[in-house]
Amino acid sequence: MKTLHMLKTFTAALALVALPASLAAQDPRPLPDTSGDEDAMAEPVDTRTYPAISFDQSVEPENIWVLDLSNGERVKIRLMDEWAPNHVERIKTLTEQGFYDGVIFHRVIDGFMAQGGDPTGTGQGGSQLPDLNEEFNPMPHVRGTLSMARANEEDSANSQFFIVFYPRFSLDKRYTNFGRVIENMAAVDEINRGEPPQNPTRILQASMLIDGKPQMFPAPPPRQEQTDITADALNAPLGQQ
Repeated sequence: MKTLHMLKTFTAALALVALPASLAAQDPRPLPDTSGDEDAMAEPVDTRTYPAISFDQSVEPENIWVLDLSNGERVKIRLMDEWAPNHVERIKTLTEQGFYDGVIFHRVIDGFMAQGGDPTGTGQGGSQLPDLNEEFNPMPHVRGTLSMARANEEDSANSQFFIVFYPRFSLDKRYTNFGRVIENMAAVDEINRGEPPQNPTRILQASMLIDGKPQMFPAPPPRQEQTDITADALNAPLGQQ
């Protein structure tokens, strides 16, 4: 009996020793690599503060971008200086210059985004200002996100921007997210699709909310002159009576 008791105790001890290895095999998380220098392996920690979007238009109206579109709608976008100060400053500077007035949305992909900000309407143009250094941040590309378009190089953003229709988290930390639509996203949904669209939606006027500019509407179609109808016009031509 004493031998049997010792055998059971030894078996239980082996089971306790094997238990952590069994749990580790079920854990999908890889074990940390401690073979190298810990200081060299540590990733830099982003300690900046990224405040949430405020939808209150009485808060910092100088940071609310207003777009009057050729579809007759007005869109308001909160620019987040705390996320990407240089990109926000670029949009404000170009807006003050009237750079975006009359510019089309030249690349609009259904289910993805609407891109504009190129005065040539080709996707190859920009402003005369120097390109911006990237300001990638961890803020997600959700519906209504305003982000900066760029070429292959990370530090190539200039004037072109895009507004996201649906979440695209694959863009996070690859494009500079610097704002979000806070009013009338439905009007963004109505921007005409195409690359480029056959009848592109245009920015009639870009301004900052603090400027207090009245909404600009598309010009009505030209009025066709109507010829007065007389009794003679109702008569059939000679020879056809």
